[in-house]
Amino acid sequence: MSPLISRLAILLSFMAVGAALAALSGQSAVGLAAGAVLWLALDSWRALRFVNWLARIRDNPATPPPRFFGIRKEASERVQRLLRKQALEAAEHESRLHNMQSALQASPNGVIILDEQEHIEWCNRMACEHFGLDARRDLNQRVTHLLRAPTLVKSLAARDFDEAVTLESPLSTAARPLRLEARLFPYGQGRLLMLSRDITVIEQAEAMRRDFVANVSHEIRTPLTVLTGFIETLQNLPLDEDARANTLKRMAQQAARMKTLVDDLLTLSRIEGSASPDEREWTPVRALLQRCEADARALSANLSANLSGQDAPRHEFVFEGVAVAGEIAGSAKELQSALFNIINNAIRYTPPGGRIEVRWTPEPDGGARFSVRDSGPGIAPEHIPRLTERFYRVDSDRSRASGGTGLGLSIVKHVLQRHDAALRIESAPGQGACFTATFPASRLRAAPATAAD
Repeated sequence: MSPLISRLAILLSFMAVGAALAALSGQSAVGLAAGAVLWLALDSWRALRFVNWLARIRDNPATPPPRFFGIRKEASERVQRLLRKQALEAAEHESRLHNMQSALQASPNGVIILDEQEHIEWCNRMACEHFGLDARRDLNQRVTHLLRAPTLVKSLAARDFDEAVTLESPLSTAARPLRLEARLFPYGQGRLLMLSRDITVIEQAEAMRRDFVANVSHEIRTPLTVLTGFIETLQNLPLDEDARANTLKRMAQQAARMKTLVDDLLTLSRIEGSASPDEREWTPVRALLQRCEADARALSANLSANLSGQDAPRHEFVFEGVAVAGEIAGSAKELQSALFNIINNAIRYTPPGGRIEVRWTPEPDGGARFSVRDSGPGIAPEHIPRLTERFYRVDSDRSRASGGTGLGLSIVKHVLQRHDAALRIESAPGQGACFTATFPASRLRAAPATAAD
């Protein structure tokens, strides 16, 4: 039975009952009207209950309906089904929105959503770190009121979003520079999506690359210029035997300097591009130190002879701790290079006759310290943080005169990092310098006993 026929049948039933009751007094018409009015009052009360229930479920969709009959029962069931469907769809949309926000929060790029008036509607955690924003405090703030970078303001004013905007973060400091690249993407009705990324490392790497190319060009150009001059001299001027021998000797020195530079560059390139050293390869530290001592004494003798003649005083060396040194894990070739480069640096910057102390000292925690202390001129504090940079020299003229390439300490730094070690530099003008490499216990072990022991 359709709802309309059902309601009509109920109305007729009420009217019939009213007429039957009023027939006893001869007022059938009044009875019919009374029945209709009673039905109308009852129907209006039920309608009011239905409307009140609809009003309540707007605030609380889980509110159960009163007991309805007929068309209202069917309507309430349909409303409940619709509410359940809407609740499921809303939960699904909310879940998708939450997942999208979580993905944007996890993005390595900063994300800012701007409305038509360039007000911030939402930003992720990385954008807050880039621009010093607060996701709650700065909501609905105009982005140009918070970020006053001229390049960004100009791009927004001109609505020119074809090129990325480079700006300095408000959080940038001299100790911790922060350079950002921002791109704006229009969407919807005048809305904007702003993406930012940290390009500090990229710009620093580009600057280092330019400096590296310039330094390499300079370092190679100097001996090449000298060699070219000597070659022209040999080609155009008649020289006696002594002058010819002296010219060839100086040419050989410049050629050796270029070879040393190329060898150091290749060593640095090989270290940076190779896999981490094998921790299962063990090398006796005693062998490394003995090789370092032999090379150090030979280098000292050669430098003293070249700088001051055959009778010049040589460096005074002290090697301690060789007997108690155990074994170290890693690349023997890299470790030999790093240890000797530290000693080599001390020899080149300590005048002939100066004292150089080399020590291997075990630590209580199982680690060890390799230290080289010299009696040279010392280093001013402002130079110490930059000593491991490529081609950085405190005294360029002295370094070149002694044959240094400016790459030794850079090689030391990279080798130590690959072996979980750290380099510490202590020095002051006029008080010499001390370079200390600290190796962790995980890279060391006691030397196995031998028959001679």
